Amino acid sequence: MKFTTKALLGAAAIALMAGSASAADLACLITKNNTNPFFVKMKEGAEAAAKAAGMDFQAYAGEKDGDAAPQITAIENCVAAGAKGILITPSNDSVGPALKDARAAGILVIALDTALADAEAQDMTFATDNFQAGLLIGQWAAATMGDTSKAKIAMLDINKDNISVDVQRDTGFLKGFGIEVPDLSVMGSETDPRVIGHESSDANPEGGLRAMETLLAKDPDINVVYTINEPAAEGAYQALKNAGKEGQAIIVSVDGGCPGVASVKSGVIGATSQQYPLLMASKGVEAIAAFAKDGTKPSATDGLTFFNTGVNLVTDKPAAGVESIDSTKGTELCWG
Repeated sequence: MKFTTKALLGAAAIALMAGSASAADLACLITKNNTNPFFVKMKEGAEAAAKAAGMDFQAYAGEKDGDAAPQITAIENCVAAGAKGILITPSNDSVGPALKDARAAGILVIALDTALADAEAQDMTFATDNFQAGLLIGQWAAATMGDTSKAKIAMLDINKDNISVDVQRDTGFLKGFGIEVPDLSVMGSETDPRVIGHESSDANPEGGLRAMETLLAKDPDINVVYTINEPAAEGAYQALKNAGKEGQAIIVSVDGGCPGVASVKSGVIGATSQQYPLLMASKGVEAIAAFAKDGTKPSATDGLTFFNTGVNLVTDKPAAGVESIDSTKGTELCWG
């Protein structure tokens, strides 16, 4: 059995290791990039599960969030290789048609973490309840602040594409904080003046720094910062620190990677919602193995429309009415 890792740069697929897997029992993983610890851990989980199941494995990655072209090329490569299943964290909904073609070719398609808007583009999603993840940090921020009437909130999203994971965490946070959100299907439908603005962070430290600087220029008294993930939170904190304002704002996030939990422990991040990428990927490969064996397809859990892999709020400053674990427990469960 061979294991092949491939990274996609631009629209071209570049083989990092030689070898091709058997078409009869091949599982593919396609992530948004291969640098974010979340996706690194996802690859580890998928590769280990494929080995345990006796399947061949190929991994692909784009360069950054929102970069769909390399993912479409990867989907086409997996179809051509006769893969039994594709696991994908879709960059945006433009990969949907290629995934529908893969399904039409008899391939099981499982979205990881990020569901596509077109239900026909995937057989199932294995994910954190991203709305719940946002809700928890919103509830914690509101309870910690106390008088939320004086809140000035910065929203650091991925981008403006209304990707499901982005929308769900964003709107979940606002609902948890107690802000009315007229349309839960898009970001920015709220009209509450406490929301200073939404900026794109590209889910990385550089983007988080840039987005926070933009919002501080708009209102230097921001005191609550929502971030799509912990790399963006890292950049937001640096922008606050550069402005001499690192102590004035509550920062909340989602991911639960080991660096993020360490930031909770140090006080940089007040609370983060921890998700479990290794479980998403390993369960996804198990589903592909079952499908390859007898055509069985996975089903959702907990009455939801997706397979829920769980979420925990991690904070060392517990808030009344908001269930949480501390950073010590979060460190035991973290990744990256």
